Amino acid sequence: MRPLIAGNWKMNTLRADASALVVGLIEQRAGEDPGCDILLCPPFVSLGLIGDIIAQSPILLGAQDCHKEESGAYTGSISAPMLSDAGCGFVIVGHSERRAQYNETDLLVSEKARAAHENALVSIVCVGETLVDRDADNTLSVVEEQLLGSVPKSANAKNTVIAYEPVWAIGTGKTPKNIQIREVHDHLRMLLENNFADGNEFRILYGGSMNLANAGEILSIKNVNGGLVGGASLTVKDFWGICTSL
Repeated sequence: MRPLIAGNWKMNTLRADASALVVGLIEQRAGEDPGCDILLCPPFVSLGLIGDIIAQSPILLGAQDCHKEESGAYTGSISAPMLSDAGCGFVIVGHSERRAQYNETDLLVSEKARAAHENALVSIVCVGETLVDRDADNTLSVVEEQLLGSVPKSANAKNTVIAYEPVWAIGTGKTPKNIQIREVHDHLRMLLENNFADGNEFRILYGGSMNLANAGEILSIKNVNGGLVGGASLTVKDFWGICTSL
């Protein structure tokens, strides 16, 4: 399967910085196919701007979250139909920051993913353990519960991507050992194969302090089919370097 490298910009970049970053990536992509799909997930306010810039390029556009409902009195929220209408093809759901800061449950994440599927969006469903879970040797049971609770029955390999992000590694500069990453990705693959007819075709991304220095090694691990990149997606040099480290 073709790997996916997704850049989650989180709450970063103003219009000028966002434009410069995307133009730089397009210039790099025009001269080389890195052998992966490249996805950018900027803040909501930049979706139109970035969408216009990448319109004639192979770079893909995604959002960082969506509401479970298609419309209604939900001040400040963005629906899946709105994202699709804005040109998005992907949306991240269940990121650990959403789960922790906004108390999002597996059920809510599943409902968001379902809304994405109903509006022709690929959902990137995030799972991952805290440091307390890891130290208690509960990693596999935690990600299993999250996966089974967060991925709706409407999921298949074409409309769903799984992202494993150990919470304690996000933005900290810490990463699990390669054997730990492989253990979790192998377990996720087993769960997908046991619960979905095309489970062996789902892309499983790794996220959590992936950077230019460690990307090549991490992306070579079995069942790691790409990356969900945070801070390192905010510069052309680092993000393009990760894309070409496969």
